Amino acid sequence: VQLQAYGGGLVQAGGSLRLSCAASGRTFSSYHMAWFYQAPGKEREFVAAISWSGDSTAYADSVKGRFTISRDKAKNSVYLQMNSLKPEDTAVYYCAAGRFSLSRSINSYGYWGQGTLVTVSS
Repeated sequence: VQLQAYGGGLVQAGGSLRLSCAASGRTFSSYHMAWFYQAPGKEREFVAAISWSGDSTAYADSVKGRFTISRDKAKNSVYLQMNSLKPEDTAVYYCAAGRFSLSRSINSYGYWGQGTLVTVSS
């Protein structure tokens, strides 16, 4: 599975962005998917995850109620809708694919996109 994340950019606090992750490979639909972010000088952290079926999701407490993860198997894509953005959401966002449903550990994901930068100004 190859992943490519895009949709990042500069947005003011309180604004919205939608990140997309396009996957290639016939087995995409069988993978659980997730988004992580990495702020400058910090470790990569869990943001949200979605099961292979799309029926189950999980979120970090810091984004719960503001971000929504979804997937479209027909388009081989996973999305992260980000609303009410805060300056502390500024980071490079990575999509990932793995075999462990709703895992919050980076070690559970074997495939990673290249990352897309989100900058939230105050």
